Amino acid sequence: MNTPSSPVRRALLRSLAISFAALFLSASAADRSALDVAIGQARVLVETQIAPKVPGVSVAVAVDGQVVWSQGFGYADLAEKKPVTPATRFRIGSISKSLTAVGLMLLVERGQLDLDAPVQRYVPEFPEKDVVITTRQLAGHLGGIRHYRGNEMHLNRPFADARASLKIFDRDPLEAPPGTKYIYTTYGWTLISAVMESAARQDFLAYMETAVLRPLALAQTRADHKGATDPDCTRFYAGEAPDKFTPAPAVDNSYKWAGGGYLSTPEDLVRFGSALLQPGFLKTDTLALMFTQQKTADGKATDYGIGWRIGRDAAGHRVMLHTGGSIGGTSVLLLHPATRTVVALVCNHSKSPFTKENWEPIAESFAPVFASKTAPRR
Repeated sequence: MNTPSSPVRRALLRSLAISFAALFLSASAADRSALDVAIGQARVLVETQIAPKVPGVSVAVAVDGQVVWSQGFGYADLAEKKPVTPATRFRIGSISKSLTAVGLMLLVERGQLDLDAPVQRYVPEFPEKDVVITTRQLAGHLGGIRHYRGNEMHLNRPFADARASLKIFDRDPLEAPPGTKYIYTTYGWTLISAVMESAARQDFLAYMETAVLRPLALAQTRADHKGATDPDCTRFYAGEAPDKFTPAPAVDNSYKWAGGGYLSTPEDLVRFGSALLQPGFLKTDTLALMFTQQKTADGKATDYGIGWRIGRDAAGHRVMLHTGGSIGGTSVLLLHPATRTVVALVCNHSKSPFTKENWEPIAESFAPVFASKTAPRR
């Protein structure tokens, strides 16, 4: 695995030191020592178990909304030997669903969208299926809508808007009656985006920008427009081994903005996740609804709420998370409410290096620091 030169590494470390300075001034010596240990443990984990498997990876950790560690490893551009930095943007894949879910729940809070209304109330041109499909079901992967088929994940043609994207799948039969079976589907979120456009009376991307990205100051998060000039965006890679990394095939993600079409940085992602650890941006009841597992018609709980997976870590703490897989990018975002910690990891390779065995320990490294009442706070 290629790594940045020593001067680049020193520059990154200087930048990190400056970032930590304000935090260190307000924390006790014991806190500083514990934080140093946590960062060291997490860094070793990334350097040994994740970074060697991909061209480049970036990680950030936040507690109480404050970024306490952010670092890039490897290369954003192998040919140019351009290192990954905390400002490097990556494809976040299905973490886009979690972003979209927050925009969706804002419309619900405002009384503009009924989660249990038939989707045809908002998208009348979507074909009737002889059974009712609701937005709530779609958001929990219970709507029966299919996922990708064949090479659809490699689509490389533009779609004008969400409604145009519906043509990929809207005439296909349902995989199962709505509510009866959990079937993971990005296309279900394409339909949700069309519902949201109607409810908001605004283009989906414009609505998300004004309702979610700007209010949460997610300045580095944007739609993945094919061909857009973006010097901070990584190159995208595939290939099975470090010595065989190749450019990933070109794709156009305009057919799935809501479910898999955003770019972001780990710092933006942990800020986003931190805004959901307590009421504020969303109301208490809204957060509870979004982070509650949905159930099938026969009462079986899924591990999915509205745009988020719901689970437990090895110690039994509740976690909310999403992973993302894209052509040339994989990602994970983990919310750990018990310690007010949020972790985000992204890489520029189609094959994910992230496993539960390597991203959960990163959160656990920081848990002893931030479980105490003396933890640094905003």
